[in-house]
Amino acid sequence: MTQRSVVLCYHAVSDTWEHLLSVTPRGFERQLRLMLALRYVTGSATDVLERRRRVFHVTFDDAFESVRNAVPVLERLRVNATVFACTDYADGGKTFDPPELAGEAAAHSDELATMDWDSLAALAERGIEIGSHTRTHAHLTSLSDLELRSELHGSRERLEDTLGLPCCFLAFPYGEHDARVRAAARASGYLGAFALPGRARPRDDFALPRVGVWRHTHLPRLTVKTSSLGRPVAMLQGWR
Repeated sequence: MTQRSVVLCYHAVSDTWEHLLSVTPRGFERQLRLMLALRYVTGSATDVLERRRRVFHVTFDDAFESVRNAVPVLERLRVNATVFACTDYADGGKTFDPPELAGEAAAHSDELATMDWDSLAALAERGIEIGSHTRTHAHLTSLSDLELRSELHGSRERLEDTLGLPCCFLAFPYGEHDARVRAAARASGYLGAFALPGRARPRDDFALPRVGVWRHTHLPRLTVKTSSLGRPVAMLQGWR
């Protein structure tokens, strides 16, 4: 069976933060080398959107400062990546502190530091695409239409105005979306949006599926999760 594209979703890359959202730099490199050994070819988010076969793309949600630890690996292996940033957090590189991570933010504020605008611009200069993760990392399905537009359209405009680059892609916070949210994302000018885990069928450019990679995702598990047989099972089981 011909493999479809695979999009890997990461968050933090740290040796010191032993949390579900954090992989080690060494583990990250081993995972990318595994994808290359499985004869996937690195490609951009646009390549994924264009349904190119056997392409894999790396994404990072939340734009943690620790993503810097992944950059040398990405450059050494020549792997394409997108970092999805929340624009309100980029103002000063604030600590990422949604209610779900309030305890972690209090205990490990350094690990939850996010990239400021200068850091995001520096990533873009090194060839990493910067996408939107909304303004505040809100639960989009619970917002009013006006709030939803602010989160989606407002964040895209802020990224483009500040970085001077097109913002073509969105990643839904928490992977949450519905028909109204997808329609709002389309109306906000994005080319596509990434979910987590997303759905394999029917294909929707505004619910592009990703494979979540977590602290406990070892190589055999990643091999299964990215296989044509394993991905439908992973999607049925949920985001972990």
